[in-house]
Amino acid sequence: MRQVTFAVLVVLGLGLLNTSHAHNPGAYLSWNREISRVFYARCANCHHEGGSAFSLMTYREVQPHLVAIKDQVLGRKMPPWGAVKGFGDFRNDQGLTQEEIELIGGWIDQDAPKGNNPNVLPPLPKFTRGVAFSTPKGSIDTTGDITLDRPFILDGLLPQKMGNASTARILAAFPDGHIEPLLWLYEYKDAIAHPFLYRNPIELPAGTSIRGVPRGGEVFLLPGRKPPVKGR
Repeated sequence: MRQVTFAVLVVLGLGLLNTSHAHNPGAYLSWNREISRVFYARCANCHHEGGSAFSLMTYREVQPHLVAIKDQVLGRKMPPWGAVKGFGDFRNDQGLTQEEIELIGGWIDQDAPKGNNPNVLPPLPKFTRGVAFSTPKGSIDTTGDITLDRPFILDGLLPQKMGNASTARILAAFPDGHIEPLLWLYEYKDAIAHPFLYRNPIELPAGTSIRGVPRGGEVFLLPGRKPPVKGR
């Protein structure tokens, strides 16, 4: 009887342990295995020795910043994409995915374990000096609301000289009356100026109004090619 009871308790104990891990996915995460890969892919381009921000390349360097990292990641402030998710669909979106946010948050909530096996660490990324984005020929410079006098294929937007206007909702008002969101800048800074390139170019007919570029700001409409017809 005692042996049966002991066996039952062991089974129940294992069940509780598995349930605990199921409710705490961060318990399985480690810097060596999962988290370093996210940091190398999303953060290291700026956060490395000689980069534009303090280094986050090693577990030892990350440790003093855990609280700040969680705050910045959960607030979607890092990496500094500078726009609201879901307001436009961009092929060069460098912001963290929801899964990556949950991985980092869960790992920190579980006391940010390093991991026991250093052999699973990925190789350190290599860095090359970035090339400044050049505005392509045919771009339209907007410094306020404008109405297009010709059709335009919009491949993306390049905000520059935004000054203190770090938040702005830029829309396209079509001649038929419908409105399409183009870009919602949020905490955008000239220091991180970069293009926002659409996954699929947008056809803007003549008479389309571009609205929301703040006074004193400057946004380039970047030209693209006409989207291919579906089925061809």
